[in-house]
Amino acid sequence: MLKNKMLTTAFCLCATVFMTMASATDSEARKERVVFGGGPAGGTFQVVANAVQVYKPVKEIEEFSVKAQSSAGSVENLRKVDSGKSDFGVVYSGHVYLGRNGLMKNDTKKYENVMAVSYLYGAPAQLVVRADSGIKSVKDLAGKKVGVGNAGSGAFANCELFFTHMGMWDKVERNAMGYNDAAAAFGNNQLDAFWLFTAFPSGAVIMAAQTNDIAMVDLDADAQATGFYQQYPYFSKLAVPAGTYKGVATETGSFQDSALWVANANVSDDVVYKMLSTIYTDEGLKHMVSQKKTFKEMSIATGTNGIVTPLHPGAIKFWTEKGVM
Repeated sequence: MLKNKMLTTAFCLCATVFMTMASATDSEARKERVVFGGGPAGGTFQVVANAVQVYKPVKEIEEFSVKAQSSAGSVENLRKVDSGKSDFGVVYSGHVYLGRNGLMKNDTKKYENVMAVSYLYGAPAQLVVRADSGIKSVKDLAGKKVGVGNAGSGAFANCELFFTHMGMWDKVERNAMGYNDAAAAFGNNQLDAFWLFTAFPSGAVIMAAQTNDIAMVDLDADAQATGFYQQYPYFSKLAVPAGTYKGVATETGSFQDSALWVANANVSDDVVYKMLSTIYTDEGLKHMVSQKKTFKEMSIATGTNGIVTPLHPGAIKFWTEKGVM
């Protein structure tokens, strides 16, 4: 008799646990899935998407769940967000502007479904060479092997833009690859230089500096000497501070674009507003900085910096309430 009661109790407990698990699974299945396009391994775009996905208050949102998805980077995110394959993504302000106006390289399509949500951080160009290479300018790269970023990435697109402006795109041996792969190839003497368009310090450059004495090319000097800022006014100058990377003891001039959080125009205003309200809190911003120090630039005060294209209505509501607009 006692044995039967124990078996019955055990069965009831198992059934309760199973029903609870099934209920939780059903609840997750009923949630709307929101895809957040990030970037390649070794880049900050993917850190953005992952950081948002794993933030506990985001995971606890009842109406929808966020799924970070890797991508080639800015240009791919622009196209996927425009088509609705991604709901959110990280795209450079310049690409949002060019895409909206049909001015992308070899692409006259107007990507008008991509709307800005917020400013994330400034993304600077970085060009890594060996300290003893004698390379001081992009013009010194003629005939050299250069890592130019993933095809479809913002790094690749901006490298093509800048090198073409400098008259060097067709004069270098281009190798399309991600940052970590480029750092490894550079370490193995398979590349003479590699280009990045991401926040500093970059893990890939740190990796390269562990195996080689590196130097950084002063890209601001090249840009100023050739009228680059006049032709592409969404770029702004900045400097990579001395000591950012091992062995680079002097400040290095560069330029940057703004990395933006964007959304497809058909994402509901409520979803955009809820996401901003969850991330742009003291706790949410602390979480972002804990994932990467680059995100210390994120704040209510900087929320609409670098945006020169239309904001999503859900973002307009949020930033208006915060007194930014």
